[in-house]
Amino acid sequence: MTVQLLRRKFTVEQYQKMIESGILTQDDRVELIRGEIIDMSPIGTKHAACVKRLNKLLSQKLRDRVLIAIQDPVKLNDNSQPQPDVALLKPRDDFYATVHPQPQDIFLLIEVADSTIEYDREEKIPLYAQANIIEVWLVDINEEIVEVYQQPTAAGYQLMQKFASSQTLSIKALSDVNITVNEILGR
Repeated sequence: MTVQLLRRKFTVEQYQKMIESGILTQDDRVELIRGEIIDMSPIGTKHAACVKRLNKLLSQKLRDRVLIAIQDPVKLNDNSQPQPDVALLKPRDDFYATVHPQPQDIFLLIEVADSTIEYDREEKIPLYAQANIIEVWLVDINEEIVEVYQQPTAAGYQLMQKFASSQTLSIKALSDVNITVNEILGR
């Protein structure tokens, strides 16, 4: 006899209430993906260093043109609130104090991955495309490449390019800013 397990799906509103009531705390490394509360992998030293490097690099190059969010939630829809490693956001005077950023507020999302590369490619990148995030970068620490995803559709991104070593990337919404893969990886 086969037993089918029932899964309880949550909305972003229910998820937020769990945070507000203390069921989930700041110490819980979780995110809401397609209605499921997902444990996030521990952050290793190379991953943490890359995120710090991106924060410094993007801060220097973009100054006051964007808000940079580091591992903060973004609300994609009613059942997904991931925490990308880096989000470049449209500036707001309130710094998003009343609501988490939503797709129309996002210039670029960046995921840094070592042990989670397949999960990011197969789950999070398609989720970002469905939410119409205009551009996503996936920094693959192991292969030392940056995958750039653009032209979102409900079925996924139509354009994916891989950049390695000294190749230069530019942010679609801020095309005058150039960054090399070596800068991102600290080479």
